[in-house]
Amino acid sequence: MHKKFMWVFLLFLSFISLSGCWDNKDINHRVMPVVLGIGSTEDGYKVFMEIPVPKEDSMEIRIVSGVGETINQVMDDLSKNIESSVDLLHVKVIVISSDLAEAGVKDLFAGFMRSRDVSPKALVAISEDSLDDLFSVLEQSKASNSTILLDCFEKNAGWGPQIALTRIWQVYRSIHSYTLDVAIPLIKMGGTTLIEQSGSAVIKNGRMVGKISSDETLLYNAFQGESTHGKIEVLKEASVIIVANSMHHESYMNHDVPHLKSNIHMKVMLLETRGDPSLSKIKKDLEALLTERFERMFSTVQSTQADILGIGQLFRMEIPRKNLKDWRSRYYPNMKMDMNVHVEIQNNGNLKTPAN
Repeated sequence: MHKKFMWVFLLFLSFISLSGCWDNKDINHRVMPVVLGIGSTEDGYKVFMEIPVPKEDSMEIRIVSGVGETINQVMDDLSKNIESSVDLLHVKVIVISSDLAEAGVKDLFAGFMRSRDVSPKALVAISEDSLDDLFSVLEQSKASNSTILLDCFEKNAGWGPQIALTRIWQVYRSIHSYTLDVAIPLIKMGGTTLIEQSGSAVIKNGRMVGKISSDETLLYNAFQGESTHGKIEVLKEASVIIVANSMHHESYMNHDVPHLKSNIHMKVMLLETRGDPSLSKIKKDLEALLTERFERMFSTVQSTQADILGIGQLFRMEIPRKNLKDWRSRYYPNMKMDMNVHVEIQNNGNLKTPAN
């Protein structure tokens, strides 16, 4: 009797362990898009999916799209129509239409974080062109370009330090932060290339309120601690490449007005010259160029009350917590900024200099 009871008990345990796999789907019956495009319609969203389709010796691309009141409704309809389950956990890049970004993406990103269908580490970009045109061009591209949108933001592929890298969780955090906004890369269809980087969108409280250029995005990345190694700066009399950069900040309050003194240190390598300029002149010209560029960028974002540089984070210990909600409207517009750029020409290039 005891042995019979043990056999029944073990059989019962085996059924419990097997029940956890009832909803597993075979990989051949799953669709795993790597790029998601989301635009707005009168009643909701229009969603595009870029799906890699492996062939014998190549990788082809398939574009499918659908319309619905919510993202989940679109995904359900697409799963039904293509007879496969749509798995969004492999999405690497989400492209949002500019009109949706200007209207606001607060609800969209709240849905991403709540459902967890899409990885919070997925990158975000905004298209200045129609998503219909953009994905139509991508579908007609060659097989070797099937992941071009992904390659644009890969550090071992097409990414450069003048391109912002912004992820879902960073956009969501900025929407609910009193002292931090974000910049999202802007893309459009290129002339001789499929995709062209056109700068960055300034996002405040989940809504696009302005834009900065690619050169200004370089300074945004440097301010965020991102390496700007590899960016080439062209002056009137010389060209240099940035090999290292660092930032240092000093912040304080004076009569309820925030003051910030920032020092950016850049090490550069000389690539080529025109004429015979001195190293001191090249250094002076580069410092003046970067300072003027930063002041222009800061004036642009300060006028929109969007703190994409995260300067408010430096004053969280100096402003009463109850007043932090007024950072963008009360403190940030009156903030005094002192930016100093220090350039060190590390060497004269990759050529060896003859000994004197």
